[in-house]
Amino acid sequence: MKRHEDILNRLAKEKHLEVLELCEILDVSAVTIRKDLKLLEQKGLLHRTHGGASLENPYINERTVIDKEKVSVEEKNGIAQMAASRIVENDSILIASGTTVQALSKFIQPKNKLTVITSSLHVVLNLIHDKSIEILQLGGYIRHSSASVIGNYTEYILKNISCSKLFLGVDGIDLEYGLSTTNLEEAELNKKMLNSAQKIIVLADSSKFGKKSFARICDLSQIHEIITDKGISSSIIKKLKEKDIKVTIVN
Repeated sequence: MKRHEDILNRLAKEKHLEVLELCEILDVSAVTIRKDLKLLEQKGLLHRTHGGASLENPYINERTVIDKEKVSVEEKNGIAQMAASRIVENDSILIASGTTVQALSKFIQPKNKLTVITSSLHVVLNLIHDKSIEILQLGGYIRHSSASVIGNYTEYILKNISCSKLFLGVDGIDLEYGLSTTNLEEAELNKKMLNSAQKIIVLADSSKFGKKSFARICDLSQIHEIITDKGISSSIIKKLKEKDIKVTIVN
């Protein structure tokens, strides 16, 4: 059927499409589009998501930081470099865990003095040789898969801290579900980090959009900026801007 071909062709370009968007493009009802998506999913040609469809499975399984480091390396480095430009003189920042925020630590060039609070062991190792950076390593139990700390001790420290920015990495970004990660304790720690920062900047390559994971971190309404790569679909950019989220695309 030509309509099915149109859906798959558009999905190949956009990676994620919404039902209402397809209704407008193909001039058919939402009921018809949902039937089309169900049929295409049964054939193994796409995955249905909440209110749309994706080429990739929207549900994420946990992977180690070593595995993640090998994925979208160029995109992550570009995002990290852009994020580093957000750091100002005498800044005080929070850096969460994840390979993209880990990459950020490699591009930080302090303007005078910089204070970094982080749960990531790799971030500390990348910054420890720069004497102009004051580092507060959050303490707690080590989560082996992400090489970062979690737990009540870490959350207790964050209650007494206020930073200008949080640089947050995530496993999934869904327009309805919000930001998510594969570990419940990591999500709880990220929530505490949100409360300790004035501005929330999410670093995520385009493969993270239209995906969700077990542990929800927050709604999209709580974040201020997303830095990503040019693989993000135009429809998602539009929806994010409608939510008053700044979207920075790195070429």
